[in-house]
Amino acid sequence: MTTIHSLVDEGLGNSSYLVDIGDGRALVVDPSRDPRAYLDLAKANGLTIAYVAETHLHADFVSGSGELSAHGARVIASSLGHREFSHLGVEDGEDVDLGGLTLRALATPGHTPEHLTYLLLDGSRSIALFTGGSLLVGAVARTDLVDPDGGEHYARMLYRSLRDKLHDLPDDLHVYPTHGAGSFCAAPAGGERTTTLGRERAANPFLATHDEQTFAALLLAGLGSYPPYFLRLQGVNRVGPHVFGAPPALPRLAPDDVRKLVADSAVIIDVRPVSDYAAGHIPGSLAIALRPAFATWLGWIAPHDVPLVFVANDNQDRDDLVRQALKIGYERIAGELQGGVEAWRAAGFEVRRAGLVQAAEIPGIPVDDVRQKSEFLAGHLPGARHVELGQLAGESGLPDGPLVLMCGHGERAATGASMLERAGRSELTVVEGGPEEWAAGSESQLETG
Repeated sequence: MTTIHSLVDEGLGNSSYLVDIGDGRALVVDPSRDPRAYLDLAKANGLTIAYVAETHLHADFVSGSGELSAHGARVIASSLGHREFSHLGVEDGEDVDLGGLTLRALATPGHTPEHLTYLLLDGSRSIALFTGGSLLVGAVARTDLVDPDGGEHYARMLYRSLRDKLHDLPDDLHVYPTHGAGSFCAAPAGGERTTTLGRERAANPFLATHDEQTFAALLLAGLGSYPPYFLRLQGVNRVGPHVFGAPPALPRLAPDDVRKLVADSAVIIDVRPVSDYAAGHIPGSLAIALRPAFATWLGWIAPHDVPLVFVANDNQDRDDLVRQALKIGYERIAGELQGGVEAWRAAGFEVRRAGLVQAAEIPGIPVDDVRQKSEFLAGHLPGARHVELGQLAGESGLPDGPLVLMCGHGERAATGASMLERAGRSELTVVEGGPEEWAAGSESQLETG
């Protein structure tokens, strides 16, 4: 029996897979940039990674194929992707002999034009289907990343892909998607990350549609915004990212050095918890709390082409911080402020504070809710204004005077406050907690829609 191990990136909402293909060898499907989890898992199971299969040119993370290739793995990918690094280019219907098992490439364009789904075969028996961004659990992946105006065209293409390529495969075939819940590449999906074809045929609304127009309308109606770095990483993955081998260390920088870097275009990223940022932070720094979703918001908010300096607490994981930055292509990491904000203050440099209130204690000022549109529509404070965090920097309709910013917990609200402060605003208050906490302490009800 073939063993398939799932490795889930909760922050980006993606899964990758390590497959025991026999004779002490393994195949990895859609690896993220840091190779250590795959190498460690392979070693723990007495395996050597012999192959890496890419389903498509990823937009939401930097591929780890190059890193694993440096450890001896052979990369398999679509010949239509025109990748500029060493790989075995395959076309629709082409089989790759893995030495006992066979990997068959099925062209499933839609999420991306060169997209492949891989069918793993043991002789004539289908044993696994790696669907990347074509078929997900209860959904399909978005089709507007290659061309923001071409979503309908690629949605129709995806409809035909699923109809033509999956039609003859058995119901009990296990399906292993790359994108899942939490991924901005995906239409809304539940918490499960693997499925079977039979379950999807019975319950997936996209497989229940019987014409391209209905399929496309359903898909496009469910799409929200996505980080701007999505439009850049496909090119990075086509060329082939820099191979680090291991994430670089985070250099320690004195306050004077940080000040000079900032004067020369560097941006300070404050990764501490919300309460620490509010209690005292460096003017102009961007507050992006270190958590599973850190990479997404770093890529949404911070420029990628300038040096980054981090401010962190002593107990925060530097390795995780660097790994998350690198996995979305942020490589200009200058270092971290040694001694943190207290060292900055001791050097005689300005430190600012931000207002902080609990959700049940919001003052009588209209709230600016910075969550995603779908979250806001599901329930918000009466009279709240809505501007998604990713759009806040360009929003010109915010009123003058004090502002209260809210999200679901407080992290995105702090990011929003830091963006507005950086743009010259003051009198900013961050709400710790979200609409549910407010409703629990109020006699009023949340509004929906």
